[in-house]
Amino acid sequence: MYFDSHAHYDDERFNKDREYLLEALPQQGVGLVVNAAADMQSTYTSLELAKKYDYIYCSIGVHPHEVKELEEKDIEILRKLSGEEKVVAIGEIGLDYYYDFSPREEQRKWFKRQLELAKEIELPVIIHSRDACQETFDIIKESGVMQGVIHCFSGSKELAREYVKRGFYIGIGGSLTFKNAKKTVEVVKEIDLNQILIETDAPYLTPIPYRGERNDSSYLKYVIQKIAEIKGISTEEVESITYANARKMFKI
Repeated sequence: MYFDSHAHYDDERFNKDREYLLEALPQQGVGLVVNAAADMQSTYTSLELAKKYDYIYCSIGVHPHEVKELEEKDIEILRKLSGEEKVVAIGEIGLDYYYDFSPREEQRKWFKRQLELAKEIELPVIIHSRDACQETFDIIKESGVMQGVIHCFSGSKELAREYVKRGFYIGIGGSLTFKNAKKTVEVVKEIDLNQILIETDAPYLTPIPYRGERNDSSYLKYVIQKIAEIKGISTEEVESITYANARKMFKI
């Protein structure tokens, strides 16, 4: 069975067939899914999905794109919602200096604040980092947070090693199958499989051979096949170990 550690099934691209798709996931070999929030609204919609389906869990938190709208009262709401049974992480949170949809000072401020919350309530974090690899790591290190996953990891193998030393997992998704994925291939070679989680980021980052189409958890098999090829092991071993990794991190 697959454990999709990062999806966005509350996204509008699933509006037409969401129920049909989600009900079919177990027949597609998908055992568990974490639906990741991106703003306060998706915190609520992710939780609704998690409550509806036994095999879906959720994270709560605000993506760096959206932190320009964040207020301290929202942190208190997140703290309260963290007590819900199906909430397993704070995320996705972090820094995005590629788009800069929120001012960088605001990104830093609310990233640190949400890390504080995660440490206080003892939940792992789901980290988004784009064009801010070193600063993201430095802020996490300063926060003292020691559990989480670096979603869609795009850094160097050296940085991946440092995250693993801190107890973090490396999130690997469909981009591993892309022709320009040399750096990610090196990371997968370098990092022990016991520190890797698989993810879709659905509806985004669909793997080859379906790149450009809407992604969903059934396409995790292509990520698993690529990891198995890189490491020279069976797909069954990749499937089993990454499933166990995600259950351990999210405490499911």
